Amino acid sequence: MTNIRKVLYIGGPDGYLATKDVLEDIANVVHVESEPDALNSALSDADALLDASMKIRITDEMISKAHKLKIISCATTGSDHIERSCLDQRDISVRTLKEDLALLNNITPAAELSWALLMSCARKLIPAVAHVRSGQWIREEFPGIMLNGRMLGLIGCGRIGQWMSRYANAFGMKVVGYDPYLDEFPDHIKQVSLEEMFEISDFVSVHVHLSDETRGLVTGELFSKARKGLIFINTSRGPIVDQDAFLNALETGHLGAAGVDVLTGEPDIENHPLVAYARSNDNLLITPHMGGYSPDAVKVVCRHAAKKIKLKL
Repeated sequence: MTNIRKVLYIGGPDGYLATKDVLEDIANVVHVESEPDALNSALSDADALLDASMKIRITDEMISKAHKLKIISCATTGSDHIERSCLDQRDISVRTLKEDLALLNNITPAAELSWALLMSCARKLIPAVAHVRSGQWIREEFPGIMLNGRMLGLIGCGRIGQWMSRYANAFGMKVVGYDPYLDEFPDHIKQVSLEEMFEISDFVSVHVHLSDETRGLVTGELFSKARKGLIFINTSRGPIVDQDAFLNALETGHLGAAGVDVLTGEPDIENHPLVAYARSNDNLLITPHMGGYSPDAVKVVCRHAAKKIKLKL
């Protein structure tokens, strides 16, 4: 082979094999440890980066040393972990799955985790399992919420939000939604304002991208308008929600429960106040930003992301 390029991959092994399969005829694909120093060192002579991890903040300083870099292709919809100044100055492409709506429509793990968190909160599943493991058998300690007839509010009614609405309809729930960018709402989602959503919903689930417009979108004022006992789900991005207000709503009991797959400042979460709360309270479930991580889906999206690199190189 001639003119072999160097492509870095960060992420799980399934995605690495899929990436290598697509690029092996034109590039040496190097699986880099998901650790800043390892990536920083490897970037110095890399032609491209496929990021299927989002665990590492890719800084302007890192990019300034990557003299051969031509493209970063993310096997994710989000790219807020990547600083853009140096990339823009050098006209280095950043590609994400947000460009690929037809592909994404059949990628459902993030919606499925959102629904699993909702169900787990509604039925107090995690503490109930722990209860039995401790040798007890008192069902009255775990009263569940019947979903049939309840109201689900969706912040964001795009691909994932619409999957959530389908799941809710299957369980006999009513669905309302807020999405200023959606021209036409599906028949089974009633359009409402954010304020009305929090006033009337039994569950609220967040499904929007992080941007300047959505940062801090869910405020303490909205939580204060919520029905007492509201169950809140966020699998989008931590900064979309005012984390202090979120914690206060949990501590005061205004929120009945919450399930989140994302935190502000992740993956540095050791001293995060929400993690500290979850260690001693069973009404907050936190998962490690794993919504999109299913080997079946990862293989598909990594192959797709790798094809974008192949076209660029």
